[in-house]
Parts: sequence; structure tokens; C-alpha cells
Amino acid sequence: MTAVRTVAIVGGGQAASVATRTLRRRGYDGSIVIFGDEPHRPYQRPPLSKEYLAEGDGSGLFLLPEDWTATHDVDVHTSARVMALDAGAGRLVLEDGTTAQADAILLATGGRPRRLPGVEGSPVHYLRTKADADSLRASIGPGARVVIVGAGFIGAEVASSALSLGADVTVIEAAGVPLQRVLGEQLGAVCAGIQRDANVDLRTGVAVNEVREEGENVVVDTSDGPIVGDVAVVAIGILPNQELAEASGLVVGNGIHVDEYCRTSVPSVYAAGDVANQLHPLLGVRLRVEHFDNASKQAAVAANNILGRHTRSEDPHWFWSDQFGVNLQCVGHPSDSDEVILRGDLESRDFTAFFLHEGKIRAAFSMNRGDDIAVARELITMGASVPSATLADTDMDLFDALEMA
Repeated sequence: MTAVRTVAIVGGGQAASVATRTLRRRGYDGSIVIFGDEPHRPYQRPPLSKEYLAEGDGSGLFLLPEDWTATHDVDVHTSARVMALDAGAGRLVLEDGTTAQADAILLATGGRPRRLPGVEGSPVHYLRTKADADSLRASIGPGARVVIVGAGFIGAEVASSALSLGADVTVIEAAGVPLQRVLGEQLGAVCAGIQRDANVDLRTGVAVNEVREEGENVVVDTSDGPIVGDVAVVAIGILPNQELAEASGLVVGNGIHVDEYCRTSVPSVYAAGDVANQLHPLLGVRLRVEHFDNASKQAAVAANNILGRHTRSEDPHWFWSDQFGVNLQCVGHPSDSDEVILRGDLESRDFTAFFLHEGKIRAAFSMNRGDDIAVARELITMGASVPSATLADTDMDLFDALEMA
């Protein structure tokens, strides 16, 4: 392998930060240059809908402090948008016309909010960046009428934070229950109950026709009638920022295509995080995963492979959400299951649901049972088949299931 003298990282979030730290931790002493298009140094996004939105405390937000990058000789460029990439030659062109050369490139360009057509204006918010969170928080106060489109994790977390700020919250969801596509109707109904018990006006099975400003109000026209608020938040997912890769000739499709080593179609170019569409070796299918843990792990894998340390990204995906005083966690991929085994009690919101495919555990979703998720992760990795009675029996220690597998 040709010696890597310079690594360029495009993006300023979790994946960029973890890759940088991994490179230095593995003893890489070459040049690391980060290009982020925001005016801030690299920071993490999960708090934007939770602690940062609710409390405005950004002390734990930033990931690569100036003293660390100075000590470890990392060059961070903010407000530096990369406009063109010659992937084969390792050449980047920035918006200001300057160029940069690298032996290896990591694309960690993330995503942008999926927008409703024509829905813009000052009372309408999309949440993806620190600036988005600052603007939204400034618009929410006691008695503010907040209308949220989308009852997924981001929508629910924003609803929880808005309630803590004293707002009145209405959430609109097109599906019959929140997270129905991922968790199914029964578990989605439990998620709906959490919101409604917290005094969220959750309206499910409702389509949004139009969002418009009327004077100082924002009106959300729905199939259930108009909803008037002071603030509207659209939380209907993200789109991958794949344009730079696509223009450079890399293979894309719902993100930048990478293999299990996080390599793109050009071997010296890698991708990680929300923008990476990976062929997952555990499942044998392509997946683009928009979660913090996945960004961290893919970034570490990419960094190791840049250094010639043969490493695969093969862990089951894990994510969590804290909302309305409840901790939700999920590991694996529930969508292709043919059986669901419940451990615990749905009504008390203290349970884990195991998703099986042909008898093997493929995923688990829990409320307030994080220890179960830790065991489930191992069982999924092992491709384990565990008797349904064992999974359902709360008197049996789940760690015993590892010995049975």
C-alpha cells in the first residue's frame, strides 16, 4: 500500500471527528485536514433535538476542541465548502477556488432535512444544524403553539423538548402510529401512548396538504382540518448529501455506495455516516443508517482501512432516543422479521421486543431496558437462535441465553 501522507475529511460532524481521533490513536503521524461547510468546528447532532434544544447548553456539543487539534496537528477549516472532487487524483476544489491534495479522502458529508415542497418562511423550521436548533429554541417559549410534522424520533424528541419549555405541542403523523414502518402497529401504539400521556396532541393517520403563513400564525392544512400554530417544525427524515460524490463519478444511490470496509468505488476514497450506503456483511443487503453509533463505527473502520488495518463494518446498528422521560433503544433491523417475542410489559413501558427471522434474532427494541439491548447485540452478531420461552421469561437472566446460543 502506498504511504498515506495526507488524509482529507469532508464534513464536520461525528464521523469526521471519530475518524480523526482514530487516525491519531492508531499512530498516524501524517497530515489530517478537515473541511466543514458550517461556521462551527465539528460537533455532534443528537443533543440538538434534546438537551441543547431544551436547555441551550452547548458545553458538550463540540467534538474536536482547538487545544486538541493543535496538540495533535489537525487542520480544521470551517465555512469551507468542497465544490468539486477529482476522486482518482485525490484533488479537492473549494468554493473559494483554492485546492487541496490528499492521498486518502473520507466523505462524511451527512444529510439535509427532507423538505415539504414550498414550505419555507420564518415560522417553519427544519432541524439539522446548530443554527437550526438556535433558531427553533428562540421561537419556543411558554404557551407557544408548536406544530410538528412527523412523529419519528426527531419529531418526538423536539416535542418532548418543546413541552419542557412550556409550549403547547401538536404532532401530525401520516401513518397510523409513530414508527409503524420500523416497529409495527403494536409497538408504535405504545410510542403513541407516551406522547399522548405527556399531553401532546398527537394526530395519526393525518396527511399534510399545505403549510402557510397567515399574519403572525402558521397554518398547517391537513386531511383532518387546519391546525393553527406559532411555530411549525418539519421532521420527516433526511436526504443524503451525495452530490459531490456523484459529480466525481463515484457510485451512488440513496447515498454513497461503500463496501464493508467503507470504501467507495474509488479505493482511495471512503465514506461514513449518514451519507454512506453500505453493503452490510451481517445482513447481505445495502443499508443507509442515520444514527450516531453507526457514524462512529463506520468512521473508525474507514480510518483503520486508510492505515491498512483490514477492518470490516459489521456490527448490528444501534440507536437510542430519550423522550418524555422514557429511554428507547433499538439494535439490529426489525423490518424483515417474521416473529416478535415480548419480554416484559407493554402497559408499564418496561419491556423488550425481540424480532426474529426464521428463528434467529435479527433485532430488539426496548423501553427502559438497556441491559437487554446489550445482550441482544451479541445474540444478533452470533446469528443466535434462542427458544421463545427463554426470551419471554423475565425470571430468566438473558445472559444465560448467550450460553444457550
